[in-house]
Amino acid sequence: MFHETDVLVIGGGVGGLSFAIKASEFARVTVLMKKGKFDSNTAHAQGGIAAVLSPEDSYESHIQDTLKAGDGLCKRKTVELVVKNGPERVKELMEWGVPFDRHNGELELGREGGHSTRRVAHATDFTGREVQKVLVERAESRENVTLLENRMAIDLITTKKMKLKGKNTVLGAYVLNKETGDVEVFSAKVVVLATGGSGKVYLYTSNPDVATGDGVAMAYRAGADICNMEFTQFHPTCLYHPEAKNFLISEAVRGEGAILLNKRGERFMEKVHPLKELAPRDIVARAIDHEMKKWGDDFVYLDISFKDRDFIINRFPNIYRTLLQYGIDMTREPIPVVPAAHYQCGGVKVNLKGETTIRNLFAVGEVSCTGLHGANRLASNSLLEALVFADIIAREVYGRIDKIKLRTSSILPWETGFAVDSDEMVVVSHNWDEIRRLMWNYVGIVRTTKRLERARRRIDLLQEEIREYYWNFLPTGDLLELRNIATVAELIIKSALMRQESRGTHYTVDYPYKDNVNWKHDTILRK
Repeated sequence: MFHETDVLVIGGGVGGLSFAIKASEFARVTVLMKKGKFDSNTAHAQGGIAAVLSPEDSYESHIQDTLKAGDGLCKRKTVELVVKNGPERVKELMEWGVPFDRHNGELELGREGGHSTRRVAHATDFTGREVQKVLVERAESRENVTLLENRMAIDLITTKKMKLKGKNTVLGAYVLNKETGDVEVFSAKVVVLATGGSGKVYLYTSNPDVATGDGVAMAYRAGADICNMEFTQFHPTCLYHPEAKNFLISEAVRGEGAILLNKRGERFMEKVHPLKELAPRDIVARAIDHEMKKWGDDFVYLDISFKDRDFIINRFPNIYRTLLQYGIDMTREPIPVVPAAHYQCGGVKVNLKGETTIRNLFAVGEVSCTGLHGANRLASNSLLEALVFADIIAREVYGRIDKIKLRTSSILPWETGFAVDSDEMVVVSHNWDEIRRLMWNYVGIVRTTKRLERARRRIDLLQEEIREYYWNFLPTGDLLELRNIATVAELIIKSALMRQESRGTHYTVDYPYKDNVNWKHDTILRK
């Protein structure tokens, strides 16, 4: 089945939806959602949106905090662009109806790790869900926006893939309809990747199940430049509980005074960094990892129980209620926590217009690498980046959409060949589990060249198995996700082996120091 649209958006989080709303003013926009309308990284974001919203704050302060967290790899022009456009984007969300918390009529701003002042606008502790709700409602009200759920993009369609001459240009995408099992063909003038991150590449992650690196994998297979994939941010505090699945304890809890304790009840961050629990995430995550390995423990404790009970419940209602379901009362006892893969600082390389190295292909949000985050993302800069670049991309597409012609006739239909339905899904689940375990054990918070080499050898063998399986059987969502996490795992391993220094979230025992002479630059991979 063929579909034609002016703009195809792959992904329905804050970046994809806010772009779609604006692009609908001048184009037909189709948004593909891998699962439901609220199954996105955005909907799981607890903390908030960092922006200069107080007279006590300044652009330069936010810029410096971002540069410092990024550990020498941020692009200053990108940082300035995002920071200076941030307040307008937050105010726009307020106009659209996002209920940010207020105190005496003024925005109530939180403080998180790495920030020198309070600048995080939040809606209690489920900001992302409130933003997602407003954006979905607004997008659904637009006549020119079509939201399609349970659609998973398989691969981008490009002129190179269709064996056409000229600069590699995106033409659309092959898409699996997960409800029918059919593969649909979408032809578009412009394609925007908004697929989020790749946390599910790791065994322990704060990310939802949809975060399998689909956009990065597709862009890489299509020939786009991929940047800085060695920098995976591990959130220091994910709930440790046998029945809990990827539940994040927001950094805002530490921002309000929570302290980290080992199982002996000893506070350890005081000896690690001047900012203690509010040090950048990579430092806190490594400190927790060290403490766990030092004592052979499975977790550490996060304690805010010494604060006023009503304050805790009112400030963190979602976290409080969720923890109670697991028998933990955060107003009376410490919370068992462990680091988990949280944010992909690298991604599909884009310029200041959000454009990738493939013509008419844009990327927004976590799937992209804009230069804002460098080697480590500053807390709550992610939703900000997505909002700012969604607006920038909408303006760029507006200026060129009428000059682009649909090339549906150049697109070949999807061919199944001799592929059949799979009767061995155990192979998919086994390979999925093996990849996530090897990434956690060999390519985690602390790395060594020996472990990385071992991971590379194993991922090469797994890739062969997966490629054979992919071509022999009809596509399913599980198979496509396995294919994508294997590709992303390969990119992370290769990038980590290339960077022979320790910087930001990439720490290797074999090169424990930062090397500004040889390595103060991006790591670029291209197929």
